[in-house]
Amino acid sequence: MMKLWRMFETLVTMVMMAAVIGASPAVAQANLEINTPGVAALQASMQKRHGELAPLYASGAVGLTRDGNVALRDPAAVPLAQRATANGLVAAENQDRAALYREIARANNHPEWEGDIRNTFAQRWIDRAQSGWYYQSAAGAWVRK
Repeated sequence: MMKLWRMFETLVTMVMMAAVIGASPAVAQANLEINTPGVAALQASMQKRHGELAPLYASGAVGLTRDGNVALRDPAAVPLAQRATANGLVAAENQDRAALYREIARANNHPEWEGDIRNTFAQRWIDRAQSGWYYQSAAGAWVRK
C-alpha cells in the first residue's frame, strides 16, 4: 500500500514538473508545483483514497479518462454489493481532481488556465499509468496499457 502511494506521489510530482515543459503556453508558464493549503488538502485526500482505487484500476473496473478524470469502466467487474462504494470513490476522486486543477489555476492567478492544466494532467496520468490499467484514447475508446 505504501509503495503504491509513493508511486502516486512521485507521479504527481513528475506530472507537475513535466507539464511545465510541454502543453500550451499557459501551462508552460504555470507553476504546477505550487503548494497552497488547498493543493495540500486535495493531495492528502487523493492519497488517502488511492489505496482503495488501486485494486479497481488493476482489475480494470476503473479507468483513466481522456479528460483527466476516472470512470467506472466495467461495473460488472465490481460485485454488486461493492458497486455503490466504487461509484462513491470515483465521484470523490473526480471531485478532488477538478478541485485540484481549479486550485492550481487559481493559485497561479489565472483561473482561465484550468482547462489547459486539466488537459496536461490527463495526458500525464495516462502516460504514467501502470501496465494493465485502462485509459481512454483520444477517440474515447478504452485501451489496456
